[in-house]
Amino acid sequence: MAENSAAKGGQTEPKGGKSAAAFRTISEVSSELDIPQHVLRFWETKFTQVKPMKRAGGRRYYRPEDVQLLSRIRDLLYSEGYTIRGVQKLLREKGPKGLLAEPEVNTAPTEAPVEAAAPVPEDTGPQGSLFPLPPPGMPAATKTVLREVLAELKEIRASL
Repeated sequence: MAENSAAKGGQTEPKGGKSAAAFRTISEVSSELDIPQHVLRFWETKFTQVKPMKRAGGRRYYRPEDVQLLSRIRDLLYSEGYTIRGVQKLLREKGPKGLLAEPEVNTAPTEAPVEAAAPVPEDTGPQGSLFPLPPPGMPAATKTVLREVLAELKEIRASL
């Protein structure tokens, strides 16, 4: 089936066997981007540039450019450490096409790892995967302080 889509437009098929130009339901986008559906609906209220089509029953259908924009928003929020307001500002300044055309920042650390700080165990809380610690590209001194604060907060939580 990949041969057919490649022959028709040179586009490869994403997960699910649909062509790259096909519209996606909220469940397909949620699965593809690994973002809960309620978060996608929330982002629609915060980022007016994301405008899925809605059918008579209110069912959302995302265009390929909506999915690309949502993917970029996810990267900015979860990987690059932007706030919602920060992403809103970027969208106002550059627009959706400018934001998508912008090269992604290399998320690999540019500094040597801090060896003086004790390793902090992975947070097993419900938000552990949404808020990685420390964000990539953060200065070593800030990483050390954050590790110490996290360790202290975990001690406080354990004592409660």
